[in-house]
Amino acid sequence: MNVLSLVMGETTLSDLERQAANEAGASLPMDEETFRAFYDRTARQVWAYLAKITGDGQLADDLLQEAYYRFYRARTVYEDESHRRNSLFRIATNLARDSGRRRRRGRLVDLPDDDDPKDLPVDAHTADRAAQRTDVRRALAQLRPSQREMLWLAYAQGSSHEEIAEVLGVTRASVKALLFRARRKMADLLRGGAR
Repeated sequence: MNVLSLVMGETTLSDLERQAANEAGASLPMDEETFRAFYDRTARQVWAYLAKITGDGQLADDLLQEAYYRFYRARTVYEDESHRRNSLFRIATNLARDSGRRRRRGRLVDLPDDDDPKDLPVDAHTADRAAQRTDVRRALAQLRPSQREMLWLAYAQGSSHEEIAEVLGVTRASVKALLFRARRKMADLLRGGAR
């Protein structure tokens, strides 16, 4: 069973509900078709975000389903696509944080190498790239979850400072400083030091 059928269930707005809302000039929550289109546009990004901040693909699958379920069941009316997307990322972030609180604190996540050495041609360039990816993964695993979230949103998702503030629940003014500290910590870890 896919996430859409789990989330959507049998809940849809009737034609009478739509007509009454339109006559009253009110906005409606997303219908099934709109939700499916939104899901198709955002699911891959949300899953990648959850996988990066939790370090666990299976957990990301579960959190993805729960995030879309909560998002849809909220039946909120959004101003635009950006507001809708930020709300979804906020839900996903909160779910990941809650999940992290339940797991044992201080545990480092083992990060598997994507490339099996026996499948790779042996040359210096390939070995360098694999080593760099491993270094980045290990450095990310050593960051605080909030720092990982912030770096992922800023550089992998291309979110603005305002969007990051909304998703992470911090003030817009603090994003610049927090992002600077996260980048500096990441650079220190990559150089082999720690702060």
